[in-house]
Amino acid sequence: MRVLLVEGDGSAARGTSSTLRSVGYMIDHAVTGHEGVEMLRRYDYDLALLEMVLPDIDGYEVLRAARAARLDTPIVAMSSLNGAQAKVRAFSAGADDYITRPYDTPELAARIQAIVRRSKGYSQPVLQAGLVKLSLDSREVTVKGRLVHLTGKEYMILELLMLRRGTVLTKFAFLDHLYGGMDEPEMKIIDVFICKLRKKLQQAGAKNVVTTVWGQGYMLREDGDEDAPPSGVMMSPPRSSEELVLSVV
Repeated sequence: MRVLLVEGDGSAARGTSSTLRSVGYMIDHAVTGHEGVEMLRRYDYDLALLEMVLPDIDGYEVLRAARAARLDTPIVAMSSLNGAQAKVRAFSAGADDYITRPYDTPELAARIQAIVRRSKGYSQPVLQAGLVKLSLDSREVTVKGRLVHLTGKEYMILELLMLRRGTVLTKFAFLDHLYGGMDEPEMKIIDVFICKLRKKLQQAGAKNVVTTVWGQGYMLREDGDEDAPPSGVMMSPPRSSEELVLSVV
């Protein structure tokens, strides 16, 4: 899960980033409000954590700018102010949640999970596609009740696919999700990760869960049917007329 942290205090930013990375989140950091809005425009985040006191503009302006630009990324306002007026103002400006400092780490992680689930249309912490189940809380993947051991990158790919099941995701989208534009490897690494992920799922008994959409990218089977191809989706490159004749002969 990819989170943008908009925080002007370096010490606070390092502490929050370290805390969230320890529970498996990928964190990008913006120091100013203007930088935060620009990063929200440019990248695809699952959620943003917004400190309300920033070096240039306040968090309320960031919220208004993001919503005026029709950015629907869930935003959690963070502040030391615990009064009702501050909370109402943040919600009115477009915040999805409000948490006061000092915050409890398990509570913050739980709030993030709940907000992301709701924003993606899920109410439960466990996502399922066919025989595959993924727990957002424990970051565990099971097939037929058996645990499937995935690397961090493999888990992040499957999590993104399951949160956006039925949607074709490009390799650029995966690179952005995994590396956030920093020290990105060559695009073919995504094919390697997908290949390894498929192999582990197939060995566990879940076949054809991740589908290749030729010329576009990858998608997770929305209906959970592992045998039939999704309607309207080209599963492999079109074959030439010569190849078709040879196959018939």
